[in-house]
Amino acid sequence: MLSNLSLPLIAALSIASAAPTEQSKSKAPLDPNEKVCETIKPLGSRLATKRVCATRAEWAEARTQDREESEKAQRLGCLVQGQCGGH
Repeated sequence: MLSNLSLPLIAALSIASAAPTEQSKSKAPLDPNEKVCETIKPLGSRLATKRVCATRAEWAEARTQDREESEKAQRLGCLVQGQCGGH
């Protein structure tokens, strides 16, 4: 019974994993100098929005800086409190 259920699951997973590779091969590389606009919602507000435009390279740099700041805050919080790992 288990083998009858696992075969369709394996087939579905193999199809799902093959699909992104086919799509990524057919897409042309994105231009890092292309302007992209995003709508930003400020924290604490459901109604206010702000439209920000930047190049793809600038968006990538902002995401990298945000990720680094978040990781830094997590490490420093752990050092300051002295309670890393839930101990």
